[in-house]
Amino acid sequence: MSTEIKVPQLGESVSEATVAKWLKQPGEAVAQDEPLVELETDKVTLEVNAPVSGSLSEIVAEEGADVEVDAVLALLAESEGGAVPAPKEEAPKPVPAAAAPAPKERALKAAPAAVASVASAAADYPLAPSVRRLVDEHNLDPKVIPATGKNGRLTKVDILKFVASGGEGATSPTVPERGPREERVKMTRLRRSIAGRLKEAQNTAAMLTTFNEVDMTAVMQARKQYQDAFVRKNGIKLGFMSFFAKACVTALKELPAVNGSIDGNDIVYKNYYDIGVAVGTPQGLVVPVVRDCDLKGLAEIEADISGYGTKAREGKLTVEEMTGGTFTISNGGIYGSMLSTPILNTPQSAILGMHNITQRAMVMPDGSIAARPMMYLALSYDHRIIDGREAVTFLVRVKQCLEDPARMLYDV
Repeated sequence: MSTEIKVPQLGESVSEATVAKWLKQPGEAVAQDEPLVELETDKVTLEVNAPVSGSLSEIVAEEGADVEVDAVLALLAESEGGAVPAPKEEAPKPVPAAAAPAPKERALKAAPAAVASVASAAADYPLAPSVRRLVDEHNLDPKVIPATGKNGRLTKVDILKFVASGGEGATSPTVPERGPREERVKMTRLRRSIAGRLKEAQNTAAMLTTFNEVDMTAVMQARKQYQDAFVRKNGIKLGFMSFFAKACVTALKELPAVNGSIDGNDIVYKNYYDIGVAVGTPQGLVVPVVRDCDLKGLAEIEADISGYGTKAREGKLTVEEMTGGTFTISNGGIYGSMLSTPILNTPQSAILGMHNITQRAMVMPDGSIAARPMMYLALSYDHRIIDGREAVTFLVRVKQCLEDPARMLYDV
């Protein structure tokens, strides 16, 4: 009996995907719920799992093919009894004394034979997407890494431990080799979507950027003073982004046009505050949304951001987690950016750009000069809905809240 493997529902407003990579090939055994294929939409990458145990009999949609919801991807021949036995592990073979590895040889030869057996078993299974990304990022040979997962599979923890221990086994060439002068690679669906949305923002919005600078002394002192107690109570570190999110909410409440959007000939004012947080990943920029920031404390916001960051790096963000934001914050400072003009995340009407913190000589109110930790802020906005006065006032309000966080507590 054959079972059709179909494209699942991809989320609101997403009807098409691209077959990114087949994790199984025709004739290979498949266990129930084991990943078969990766699909890439314009927002996320997702895995399609086997609904039953059996073997992959035919691939209908090859890698690179564009497929719609409910399209047939492959045929799966169900196995009798509904289960696929785990592969048998061969007993490790003793290594003759004459074949003992030299001291400088790689990790696989230096490891016990039992480790080699586990690595061999791991080779029988495809790497999970998150594991494969780490392997590629660190230029490792997965066959030489001790595996502790089920049936000898590699896990993320295995990769991270291997890298932390020195990363022996990386497959870097001993003699530098020149690659091709050019390489043509098809843009991923996510990258095409990012390019389209950014160009759409430039083509449709009357986009301007206003700048200001903020003294981060008060926020840095608060983090230093309360960090240990915050971690003990909440199990997560107190970062900068939660302060910025709360400061933006305060400013958005006072200047509702910055939280609005244009729909045809209408202006839509939103009385909720869902803040998008731009996250850079190897696949491209994604913007998960922290919902109802006006109702959440710093700990809840930090927990949401941390969770989204982990899911973004693993390619596990859902479409729902990246839609519906009213305002976006982008932190180029983590990459060392001093100043930039962020592009709108349509249909939103404004985006705040954070930058790196540097010690600069500042003239204080009493006329003295002191070194202060300063950050440039940039607010890009759609001039069709936001006037210059509103944009400047918004950025000044954010500056005031960050330089004196008690203002957010007392709403002054």
